[in-house]
Amino acid sequence: MMKLIYCAGKNETFAQVAIRAGFKYGAQLPCAVYGPLFFADQNWKNPNRAAYMAALAHHRPQMATVLDWERDEQLDEILDWAEEASQYVEDILIIPKVVGGIDQLPRFINGKRVVLAYSVPTRYAGTSVPAWELAGWPIHLLGGSPHQQIQLWRYFSCIAEVISADGNMANKMAHQFCAFWRARKGAKGHWVRLKEVGDGDWGEGSNLEAFRRSCRNIKARWNSLLNL
Repeated sequence: MMKLIYCAGKNETFAQVAIRAGFKYGAQLPCAVYGPLFFADQNWKNPNRAAYMAALAHHRPQMATVLDWERDEQLDEILDWAEEASQYVEDILIIPKVVGGIDQLPRFINGKRVVLAYSVPTRYAGTSVPAWELAGWPIHLLGGSPHQQIQLWRYFSCIAEVISADGNMANKMAHQFCAFWRARKGAKGHWVRLKEVGDGDWGEGSNLEAFRRSCRNIKARWNSLLNL
């Protein structure tokens, strides 16, 4: 069954809201976490292998990313990260950003499954690898908005198996705009501010309320798509 993952450490209240809504819990390690860790991500802008591996050894999540594969000559380093991570996880997530490189990847490392993490294109991240190159692989949708992930799931479901998706955009939108996600796209998109629906006077709890609504709506939409 596909897993939805809320990926953000350091905030216990938001983590518990997401977990209660049915999300698995993930975080970019190392950082403070508040619950059983299902998914771990490394800091792709400033990777620290020693600290990351120590955190994996401590938390032992189900799945974890390794160093992003951004240049062809990095492959040996990527696989070396994956070899070490395989001691602590069941699914090793490799993030391909090298066009035409996926055929060089193994399907298993030390008996642990290799999953391709498709970096959903946003202002801050993404991959230029064509989606069709991931055909036949188990796929994790890495980051992006709920509606982007749903669109990609529809496409990938025809050529591969999407096993999981993570994100924290609902967190960001709640904190920055007191906005929540809903499946029905309105004039301003899928994100709606509390005040736009007449619920703007929540005081200090407004961002938490917006986040709670996003979690509920995202989970309900996926349940509908997956016939759960």
